[in-house]
Amino acid sequence: MAAIVLQKKRKKRLEQGHPWIFASEIERVEGEPVPGQVVEVRTHAGQPLASAYYNPKSQITGRVVSYKPLEAMTKEFFVERFGRCARHRARFLHDSDSYRLVYGEADFLPGLTVDKFADVLVVQILTLGMDVCREAITAALVEVFAPQGIYERSDVPVRELEGLTQTTGALYGECPRYVRILENGLHIEVDIEQGQKTGYFFDQRENRAATEPLMKGWGAESGIAVREVDHEGRMQRLPVNANGKVVTFPYWDGATVLECFSHTGSFTLHACKYGAKKVTCLDISEHAVESARTNVKLNGFEDRVEFVVADAFEYLRRQVKGVEERRQRSLAGQGAKVDTSKPVGEGRTWDVVILDPPAFAKTRSAVEGACRGYKDINLHGMKLVNEGGYLVTASCSYHMAPELFLETVHAAAVDAGKILRLVEFRAAGKDHPRLLGVDEGNYLKFAIFEVRSR
Repeated sequence: MAAIVLQKKRKKRLEQGHPWIFASEIERVEGEPVPGQVVEVRTHAGQPLASAYYNPKSQITGRVVSYKPLEAMTKEFFVERFGRCARHRARFLHDSDSYRLVYGEADFLPGLTVDKFADVLVVQILTLGMDVCREAITAALVEVFAPQGIYERSDVPVRELEGLTQTTGALYGECPRYVRILENGLHIEVDIEQGQKTGYFFDQRENRAATEPLMKGWGAESGIAVREVDHEGRMQRLPVNANGKVVTFPYWDGATVLECFSHTGSFTLHACKYGAKKVTCLDISEHAVESARTNVKLNGFEDRVEFVVADAFEYLRRQVKGVEERRQRSLAGQGAKVDTSKPVGEGRTWDVVILDPPAFAKTRSAVEGACRGYKDINLHGMKLVNEGGYLVTASCSYHMAPELFLETVHAAAVDAGKILRLVEFRAAGKDHPRLLGVDEGNYLKFAIFEVRSR
């Protein structure tokens, strides 16, 4: 069997659980392996370490698929691995028919992602080693899961680093463009053909549910309290406003919420489900906002959601400018010189501001610029949180380490004159397990902060 022999002085990453073998770590290649073929991986002394598939065109020349001898990734190999994946999800995701089914390296299938959207599977093949197994992968998915259809979304530039072209299309069965799924009791329509990546981001499932405690308990801020009152000829415990009138709006105790970078509106849907009074759903993409609008309608939340198509950075800055202008106007009555001839900007604030931007740092060299972006968006976001409200903020940039992310948000708070209390700090959900020793898997940071003024 062909083999990769590793250098003596390399870092022992492979022994610590990392499945990648870089070209710079290889001393020599024995035999004449075909690109994509499974080869044995040995130490410089000839000790077998693992089996990996081989691609000399990639800087990641080998990717481990087994720590036992393996001749090839056959249909039977994939059937066994997919069975493992299914059992893991069945254990931790009892109430959902849709989730990340195969998560690459963390499921010991590097270069392969499979998302399950009800009865339709969406496959993303990133590497040559997996690409040459396309037929075996498809056949194994059909055998294990019996899906209605399998659709490929391998339209990602990283394939070009493997010497592959980008590709999309049906691999099996019937693949409708729009598939309806259920997440945390909410109906969501997913566009598997044109949606971002595979169509939907499952990694924030538990994080979206974690916002539930933020969405109620705000009625007192408006002077509303539940009291025993004489209503319609009998004494009842009802919400009453500061003027003594019974409040009939059912969401009187709900938060006002701003979701930026909404994509399909998933945080907006959860906010409404958990009792939010009014939600502003914002994205720069018309397509994303239309997707969110569809999902809001599917769940009957139209009366509580407004949609905004705008650049989040610019929108937040406009609101902050308006808030500051209003504050200056309020000082006019105290003798301060304020120009009141100009109209005041928008200047809105919310009880909860949610920031879930795309990755700002896709490479190590982009980290410095990403820090500026995260600081800017969080600084303006927290300025728009009502006193004692909550900032919900996330980063999906792997190169933005958790400690650096928290430091960046803290720096924004210092500049904004805010004090933040960290209520919760989370990562990706249970269908996105992480291998220790593989730092690339620690990409998602999700935090909930209470915001107070200094």
